[in-house]
Amino acid sequence: MHETRAILRRRIDAFVARNFRLAGTLRLHGAALGWDLLRAPANVALAPIFLLTLLMAGLLRLIGLRRGARWLGARRILFTTSVSRAVGERIEADLLGGVKLGPHSRQLIADYTAIRSAVAEITTSLVVLATGAALFGVATPGVASLAPNVSGYVVHASAVANFPLGTRIGEVWYGVFPVTQPGWIVLVTALGLAMAASVVTTFAGILADPVQAWLGIHRRRLERLLARIADVEGRSSGLAPEHVLARLADLTDAGLGLLRLFRP
Repeated sequence: MHETRAILRRRIDAFVARNFRLAGTLRLHGAALGWDLLRAPANVALAPIFLLTLLMAGLLRLIGLRRGARWLGARRILFTTSVSRAVGERIEADLLGGVKLGPHSRQLIADYTAIRSAVAEITTSLVVLATGAALFGVATPGVASLAPNVSGYVVHASAVANFPLGTRIGEVWYGVFPVTQPGWIVLVTALGLAMAASVVTTFAGILADPVQAWLGIHRRRLERLLARIADVEGRSSGLAPEHVLARLADLTDAGLGLLRLFRP
């Protein structure tokens, strides 16, 4: 039994090295060049509904309504991206030996790829957070909190550049009397940043995969997936912490964005 586990771990490690190290994930994300540029932002918008579905399924399971929990947990809320489909196909072919899978096993693989999508969102939040800290010295975990800072900088720079008495006096003037930015400018800026963030999310795995491979996260996640597929009792994946973290980042971002937008 120990030898079997060792062999399985070597197979998983080899799979991770082929697919989630830098060269492997670059090849994998080649599939994202296309409709994934639309599917990824759509999945970001649908993610709160997906999380609510998982929470409701967990509640039904807790009170003993297992049939309803299975039905709700099997609902396809998110679009299947080309990258997710490629990962699922490689798991079936390489780790599972191409065996015929039932609906439950396929659902477990879909749950696994959904966790990858949540990690991509978290990675995007970290990128935006680092951008806000580097450029503005403030915490910006998402587009809603970053947009007022970006639009404020643009409005201020434009006002200084067009000040009648020159830019130096303009800097002093607007340092004392800050420029008021219209709400529509913040909205337009937020839309532009959201489009940029959707592209980052589509390819965020290029950053996240090698880090997770190095930390052993990919191996542990795949070990859990294979254990659940082999479980004769058909255990569900349940609510992964990655989904909760992604939504917490959204809530924090929305709260900070509103505070900075309406702060006197």
